[in-house]
Amino acid sequence: VQLVESGGGSVQAGGSLRLSCVGSGFTYSSFYMAWFRQAPGKEREGVAAIFTGGGSTYYADSVKGRFTISQDNAKNTVYLQMNSLKPEDTAMYYCAAGLGWVCGGGYWATASRFGYWGQGTQVTVS
Repeated sequence: VQLVESGGGSVQAGGSLRLSCVGSGFTYSSFYMAWFRQAPGKEREGVAAIFTGGGSTYYADSVKGRFTISQDNAKNTVYLQMNSLKPEDTAMYYCAAGLGWVCGGGYWATASRFGYWGQGTQVTVS
């Protein structure tokens, strides 16, 4: 299994970025795909997730209305569109994939339930 993120960078407050995560090596249609982030000195937190089998989406309260997670099943790719970025959104963002029956039932934001991780992409908002 391999997850490859891209799209991070530096942006001013109020700006936008779109992160991409391409997955390979697993049955894409039955997983939860999620974005987590981790700022220095803080715990890794779930930002958004999508169930690839049905398209249900989940968001942390801190990003609702600003971030949108979406998928392109034909490309095995998940996106995170981030608008109205704030300095507190600054973090390393990680793509994660987890089995549907493990990460469902309200566990979409529990990092330990996700078995596969990308290398991370840095987002800096100033």
